[in-house]
Amino acid sequence: MTATHTDEALEQLALTAARELEDATAEEILAWASETFGHRWCVTSSMEDAVLAHLASRVQPGIDVVFLDTGYHFVETIGTRDAVAAVYPVNVITLTPRQTVAEQDAEYGPKLHDRDPDRCCALRKVAPLQTSLDGYDAWATGLRRDDSPERADTPVVGWDAKKRKVKISPIARWNQDQVDAYILEHGVLTNPLLMDGYASIGCEPCTRRVAPGEDPRAGRWAGRAKTECGIH
Repeated sequence: MTATHTDEALEQLALTAARELEDATAEEILAWASETFGHRWCVTSSMEDAVLAHLASRVQPGIDVVFLDTGYHFVETIGTRDAVAAVYPVNVITLTPRQTVAEQDAEYGPKLHDRDPDRCCALRKVAPLQTSLDGYDAWATGLRRDDSPERADTPVVGWDAKKRKVKISPIARWNQDQVDAYILEHGVLTNPLLMDGYASIGCEPCTRRVAPGEDPRAGRWAGRAKTECGIH
């Protein structure tokens, strides 16, 4: 399937694949994506690590790796993006929001992320990603079921009704030990902040270090009920 198909056909494809690929390896799931969608799928990465980009590049060299540059990232995250683009056989595509941070500040006031983080995420993450996916039938993410209770039911292949795309999560069944083992075995690039107390890395104003024993995502939007940016 390399041509554009109807939403109904893609949804049925996703539901069937979810059942058939539940016990498949990450490489097998990505190989299915490559065979099914050709160049009409991409990988998204927050550049916390390059595990998914590395996996996908082994299956389909030259795969598009989409990165959202919100204008609020740590310099280490931008450096990781640049390293991934230089080291791996992938096509890193950097997305930017419609407005710069200065333009957003002028319209909504400074530090919108402190006053209305949901609006800030919608403007700087959700909207640009939605637009960028228009040319694809499917996208792959690094979501894992052990990330948080909200992600515990993540299918390895699912239907994203909001984006009208097949959503592929090839490492959904992995745990942190498996991620760490893959990184070690293949020398995969990781964000230096992971060695500096950060367990989950997002925008700098909304991310802090976590204490030993704390939930890995406790450093994201700390002190708020918010746990997701809205992309997923």
